[in-house]
Amino acid sequence: MRPNPPHVSPRRRPATGSGSASALVYKRPMGAGNTETSSDRAAFWRGARDAMILTAWVLGFSILGVGSLARDAGFPAGAAVLSTIIMWAGPAQTIFFASIAAGASLPVVAFAVTLSSIRLLPMTMAILPLLRRPGQGLATQLGAAHFVAVTMWVEGLRRVPPLPAAERVPYFFGFANACLVVCTITTYVGYFLLGALPLPLAAGLLFLTPVFFTVSLVAGARSLSDWAAMALGGILAPLCNVLLGKDLDLLAAGLIGGTAAYLVGKTAGARR
Repeated sequence: MRPNPPHVSPRRRPATGSGSASALVYKRPMGAGNTETSSDRAAFWRGARDAMILTAWVLGFSILGVGSLARDAGFPAGAAVLSTIIMWAGPAQTIFFASIAAGASLPVVAFAVTLSSIRLLPMTMAILPLLRRPGQGLATQLGAAHFVAVTMWVEGLRRVPPLPAAERVPYFFGFANACLVVCTITTYVGYFLLGALPLPLAAGLLFLTPVFFTVSLVAGARSLSDWAAMALGGILAPLCNVLLGKDLDLLAAGLIGGTAAYLVGKTAGARR
């Protein structure tokens, strides 16, 4: 009578090439980390490709004037380029260089730039929850917050939600970095070029941003409150300009129109 073979634990059994033995030895497939990295890289480049189709060029042409403002204020081309990388907001850059050229003190310039940029805070609070995922570091969230500008907010809310959660962050960074690279180049080009452009063409390039912003809002509108906000903004903005002047017109139109649009959406949702 032959003795029974010694018991071998399935977890210690050497792999013989069969799928079942490998499944007992490894809790996840080999190369899973590489697969995740490849997926992130693919999402990043897909975001960059999507930005280069149109959005990056619209932003780039609209920011040409920043380079000219920096030159008129006596700054070198490198300072103009650095302002695009660090500030990443055309209105804030315009206020900065125009205020310096006008001889304003640095504290006043800093306060004016802060006021112009604080409008981006609610946009950042709206889009960052879409980009968070488990294990994400603070540096990643701060980097994403830095890239939130008006166009990135509109495009992000339109493009990010349909994506799988794991692809949202690399896609957003790819999209944003492509826009930043193009805008950095056009800022440098604008430093030397814009003075040679005809005035109507230069004004038309600056007008590209509000036109593209409006088109993006229409393309991204999904609910009744979205459409109500755009309609009320178009009606209230000129009316508030006549009644309140240029200093408070946009603030009043946004506050009244945005509140009314929110109530319209909430009422419509309650009736369903």
